[in-house]
Amino acid sequence: MTELYLNGEFLPLEDGRISVEDRGFQFGDGVYEVLRSYQGKIFRLSEHLDRLERSLAFLQVPLPEPRERLVAACQRLLSGLGNATIYLQVTRGAAPRAHAFPADARPTFLAYARPFRPDPADRTWTLLSLTDDRWAHCDVKTICLLPNALAKQKAVQAGCDEALFVREDGTVTEGCTTNAFLARGGMLWTHPANHRILHGITRAVVLELARALRIPVLERMFTLRDVYEADECFMTGTGIQAMAVLAVDGRRIGEGTMGPLTRRICNAFDDLVRRELFLREAARA
Repeated sequence: MTELYLNGEFLPLEDGRISVEDRGFQFGDGVYEVLRSYQGKIFRLSEHLDRLERSLAFLQVPLPEPRERLVAACQRLLSGLGNATIYLQVTRGAAPRAHAFPADARPTFLAYARPFRPDPADRTWTLLSLTDDRWAHCDVKTICLLPNALAKQKAVQAGCDEALFVREDGTVTEGCTTNAFLARGGMLWTHPANHRILHGITRAVVLELARALRIPVLERMFTLRDVYEADECFMTGTGIQAMAVLAVDGRRIGEGTMGPLTRRICNAFDDLVRRELFLREAARA
């Protein structure tokens, strides 16, 4: 049985009920987070909750419960699960349908966990570039994901794993559910963390790892042609960590294999998870 945490109560997922007038359902008026656990231990929980609070502040929605209760709920939802993802969602709540914010709505908060099977270490992706026609605040992790879902479906129908968003000026932003990195001449490039992309927790970890590995990083705009001509390309996200990209729009990237810089990042990421979640706890014990 999958357990659901809904507005302060634990119940079976299939028993969860939300009002048809919930603003998340009618307006997409809400935000979300996806966390990942490794053998029952949540990676970078504080960072995810920090971003949840930033997104809620942008929507002028209060945090539905104190952080310590959210943490306790996440830990309980992981009971019996090792590798899993935890989905958190907060909406403005239920109120008679009107575009302006209701004065007295109570936020709806839900969370549940699902088992997660990581991709094989040698898994790679191909991408399809598509016009980025999303709204101008991609830095807010809202549940308004229809443009992302449509782009992902186009990529899947084209036989690709992920879409790569490209703005009308030719600037590459990110993927549907991922951040984009390319490597040229031993240097990493990634789009600046502004309102055009969601600054992923995993993206931040990769930047942290790059500094530790003394890999130069440029947070700068780049174009689709830059991607085509890159030595390497990879995407980052909570589930995939860092995923090597072999081709974009049918064009081979670099040698068409996982490149050495990408491999260093992947290995360093695995080491970081092991240090943060397991070695530190063993040392405390």
